[in-house]
Amino acid sequence: MDKFKTVLDFANKQTGFGLVALLTAGGEQVFSSAVFKCPCSDLNFLYGMVFLLVPALALLLLGFILSRKTWKLLTGVCRPGLARCRWKSLTAGAAALFQISIVAMVAPSTWIAVALLNGNYYECAMTGTNVSAFNGLLCGAESSRVPCQQQLHRFPCGTGSDLPKVIRDDVLLTLRAQSQIMGWLLIASIMLSNLLLNCLARCTSPISYQQLKFWGAYIQEESNLINSYSAKHARDLAERNLKSFFGRIAPEDIVTPSTKDWEKISGLYKFRTKDHYYSTLHRYVESGQETDNPMIRMGSTISNEPANTPAVLGFIDEGRMVL
Repeated sequence: MDKFKTVLDFANKQTGFGLVALLTAGGEQVFSSAVFKCPCSDLNFLYGMVFLLVPALALLLLGFILSRKTWKLLTGVCRPGLARCRWKSLTAGAAALFQISIVAMVAPSTWIAVALLNGNYYECAMTGTNVSAFNGLLCGAESSRVPCQQQLHRFPCGTGSDLPKVIRDDVLLTLRAQSQIMGWLLIASIMLSNLLLNCLARCTSPISYQQLKFWGAYIQEESNLINSYSAKHARDLAERNLKSFFGRIAPEDIVTPSTKDWEKISGLYKFRTKDHYYSTLHRYVESGQETDNPMIRMGSTISNEPANTPAVLGFIDEGRMVL
């Protein structure tokens, strides 16, 4: 899991969603040629739809699992005594969930689009339908319609049917054409939606293009450094404790952030026009480490100020630029 997450992080860092989509498309091609075998029976529809949709669902869930913002949103949400049903907190949570979903849908959308262009899953599934009207339209000519409908589930295998090969090929070509049309329409819809969402996010951005680039670079560096600093501090603390335990000596003083300190830098970022902070850590450091100002945390939050973080800044809690 860690290695796979590293690959996805590298892909997002280098080419945005492009490499993730490319890896998914390549995986679908290998999966289709090496694993998929249409049963050519009454299970055709179920088998084809499982191969078309279930891997996409798995990739969607994986996208949520690997999203840093997912765990920022959920950590502590069920803690007793929290006010979780306030309108402001629900609005902020819904906005964050929408941003997470947009990122998580890249891989499953790619899988479905490539699978439809390939046509194998759709071809197998549609030859196993029990919809008489669809099957009749598919089989065409009146003279061969009844035997065609009865033997339709055998067509993907090319065996077990006494109908002429030209009829079988016409049916399969029709299904493949339908599948590819839907695949291209899905790709066009995804690209158009992505363009419109990005345009909307940039048009409503309260900051300039150059500052946005700087902000993305800062978030990337902070994310990398906090991981290395945390690992070093944890190693130093563990080493001190082990030396004290085995050497029977008094432990050295090592300053470690308190639970309250960690709480203040672990929440979802919240944009305020009057501030100039680039992250929750930045706000905490410049506001003074002893400040009592609340930080934003979905599970614990909640500030009296309305949730107004622009969509263009949704990358902050992911630790990388994703737009």
